[in-house]
This record gives sequence, C-alpha cells and structure tokens, in this order.
Amino acid sequence: MNSNNKNNLPIKRSLKLAYILSFLIASLMAIASIAGILLRSMVYPTDELLSAFISNDVVNLLLGLPLIIGSMMLTMRGKLIGLLFWPGALFFVLYNYLIYIFAMPTNFAFLIHLTLVTLSVYTLIILIASIDAKPIHQQLSGVVHERIAGGVLVGMGLLFLLQVIGVMINSLANQTPITITELALHVSDFIISPALVICGVLLWRHKEFGYVSGLGLLFQASMLFIGLIVFLIIQPFIASTSFLLVDVVVIFIMGLICFIPLALFVRGIGGKR
Repeated sequence: MNSNNKNNLPIKRSLKLAYILSFLIASLMAIASIAGILLRSMVYPTDELLSAFISNDVVNLLLGLPLIIGSMMLTMRGKLIGLLFWPGALFFVLYNYLIYIFAMPTNFAFLIHLTLVTLSVYTLIILIASIDAKPIHQQLSGVVHERIAGGVLVGMGLLFLLQVIGVMINSLANQTPITITELALHVSDFIISPALVICGVLLWRHKEFGYVSGLGLLFQASMLFIGLIVFLIIQPFIASTSFLLVDVVVIFIMGLICFIPLALFVRGIGGKR
C-alpha cells in the first residue's frame, strides 16, 4: 500500500491522472448531453435517433454525471466504497457511449462520444492498475456475499450474450432487418457481457480482482436499471410517446436482481469499515 496515501485507501500509486481524466469525462458528458438536448435536430438527424437518445441525454445529466463525480468525491474523502464505485461509474459511461458511437452518424457529436469511450477505457485501466487488490481481498473476504453477487453478474452476462445471439440468429433466419439503434444496443451488450461473466466468476471464487471489480459492476448494472426507469418516465414529455407504467414496474422488479446483491455488498463494506 502506498505509504503516502493520507486517506489510507488501498492504492499502489497516485490517482491524480485518474482524477484529471474523470473530470474531463464528466465535462464532455455534460457538453454532449446539453448539445443533444439543445441542438437536437443537428445532433440527431433522424426521428429514430432522436427518439432513442434525446431522453438518454437527460438521464446522463441527471444520473450519469452525478455517478462519476460522486464516486470521485467519496474517494477523495477516503471512502473505500467510493474507490470501488468509481470503476462502475466509468463502466456506465463506457457502455452508454458505446451505443452512441455504433448508432450515430459521423458528426461533431460522434467525435465527442468516441472521445468519451476512449477516455473511459484508458481511465478504467489506470484506475484498476492503481488499486491494491490484496488488502481489499483481505478486508472483504467472506462478508460481501460473494456467491450471490458473483452469480448475479455471471447470470446477467450470460443472459445478455444469449439474447444478442438469439436476436442475430432470428434476424438472419427470417431476413428481418434490425434498426440501427437496436443493433447498437445489442453490439454494446455483446462487448460488455464477457466482463460481467469473468468478474462474476472471479468474485464467486474469492479471487482478488473479483473484489476490486465486483461492486463496480453491480453498481453499474443497478444504475442502468434506474436509468432505464428514468428514461421511460421522462420520454413521454420529451419524445411525445405514451407512458407505460407496466414497463416501469417490470423493470424495477427485474432491477431487484442487482439491487439486492449491491445492497448486501455495500453492507459488508460498512460492517468491515
């Protein structure tokens, strides 16, 4: 552990670069979201893109931005939960803007989205490499319900993979086209699903990296469910669609699959503080 870490967090090197890049990511998120809302016809030239992304820009401002800033602020205050949430917040940004770059035309907004994806990847690598996994493993082993959390991550990852494969096979077999936004979502799911499976298996087997990544991925998945609920609530006001209460209730119930192990993991950290 870095002896110069005044907050006694389990880190091996300075997080200064991770802070700088994360603040840059937060700034670009704000710019991209505000541009999408105010310059909607320029950013989203088709009705399909407008309907799919304008509400998501609001979600990124209301949820995505506070996630990454809040995680950094908690880390600055020496909170382990902030340090472990931080990679999840970055993963939330990465997943969100992967969908954008696969669906968007090559305009100025696309360049911002591509920059956000690139910065998120590099910042994740820098942050994870800076965390000292051994003391986290020692502190949390046996108190964060590893099998529940790991099993949920593996199950979600496999479910996403099977869903994408099923959609692609059905499209090819029936010669039915997939819209660009649906394809972007499926491709993004296919890219991130292996991370859920691998980290879930590592957490299930009580491996060090599983403890470093497990909470962040549960956090990211939970926030995606919450973000989708917010999306469905605000979309009728922005995109003139009908509000479907049943969908909101179903998604909340599905989200409990992530919310419960997330709460157990957080409680375990609090109990070992």
